[in-house]
Amino acid sequence: MIRDTSGQDKVLAPKGYKRFAWMAGGVALVAAVAVWAMGSGDGAAHSAKRSDLVTATVTRGTLVRDIIASGKIVAANAPILYSPEEGMVTLEARPGDAVVKGQRLAVIDSPLLASNLAQEQARLDALSGDVERTTLDARRQQLSAQQVLDTARVELDAAERESRRGDLLIQKELISRIDFEKTKDDFKKAKLNFAHAEQEVALMRDTLAFELKNKQLEHKRQQLLVDDLRRQVAALEIKAPVDGIIGNWLTEQKARLGRGQAILTVVDLTAFEAELAVSESYADELGLGMEVELDLGGEKAAGMLSSISPEVQAGQVLTRVRFRDGQQLKLRQNQRLSARILLENLDDVLMVRRGSFVTDPSGEVYRVEGDSASRTEVKLGARSVSHVQVLDGANEGDVWVISGAENLKKVDRVSLY
Repeated sequence: MIRDTSGQDKVLAPKGYKRFAWMAGGVALVAAVAVWAMGSGDGAAHSAKRSDLVTATVTRGTLVRDIIASGKIVAANAPILYSPEEGMVTLEARPGDAVVKGQRLAVIDSPLLASNLAQEQARLDALSGDVERTTLDARRQQLSAQQVLDTARVELDAAERESRRGDLLIQKELISRIDFEKTKDDFKKAKLNFAHAEQEVALMRDTLAFELKNKQLEHKRQQLLVDDLRRQVAALEIKAPVDGIIGNWLTEQKARLGRGQAILTVVDLTAFEAELAVSESYADELGLGMEVELDLGGEKAAGMLSSISPEVQAGQVLTRVRFRDGQQLKLRQNQRLSARILLENLDDVLMVRRGSFVTDPSGEVYRVEGDSASRTEVKLGARSVSHVQVLDGANEGDVWVISGAENLKKVDRVSLY
């Protein structure tokens, strides 16, 4: 016997009742969201994860303004050797050769200088002969003058004896008055001759000394000229001024050089400096004597700015750093390095770690307060590689979002979770 279909029947609600149920559920959901938003109490229009943001605390301390630069090790002393005279050069040391101070590196062949030296040497020899001849002539003339003086002295002595004899004889009236007066005249004449002979000898001595001195001065002047030419000839041997290595040839082998033309360079390996390239935007802040911290592949060193280039090349200014104690370092030519130039110390200032907010043109940052962050207008001051000075808009202990703020979509207030 077949039963009826009542077991397969299903009771259906009216369509109007189903629509009402969906509407009631939607209203309840909206109310729940509104209640949650009101319960948060911060009015945030956007939310973000804390892990996506980098924060830092505003602190008070000493801000060290600095500049980061890179560079290389260069020789502090790399003299260039020049040709002292015209001539043909013979290079005896090649680039890269190790040399010691005083070692001959090149020779200049200057026939003109060699000829001048030979001519002036011959003149010096002739003057040496003149000095010797003048000396002999002076001795001869002095001898002749002395002979005249000695003869005059003998004649004076003889006239004096005759004068005394005349005195005795005239007293005894053994001679006439005329003979007596003649002996007196002869004595006076002998005295005058002797006095004149003495003056002649003294004048002769002074004259001969003057002539000899002139000859000696002329000889000395010629000797100085020859010595200078010898020095110039010796300078034709180009010698190393320091211990080091040959850098570069600045001319060709057997080339004919002009006076003052560069020949080669010598690199002193015992004295190094650091050459740093600094952005031209910092050029006006650099000063001689500034402290520099250098990093040579993990090895730290201290130095100071010793020179600043007056020109800008490719947007950079070249500077030189002198090591405080370079003797203890193992340095190599053209070794790469990084450096930190210390500009100034600002004591007792508010500062915060540097981040992407520094380049934000709006001059605003997000300050974190509990579970939210709000935009705050601030004024920044001096900047270093790691920190930035805060002039206005912050207190010590404030927490700022220093990186990742671009994800907050520039809203005034953000909820953090």
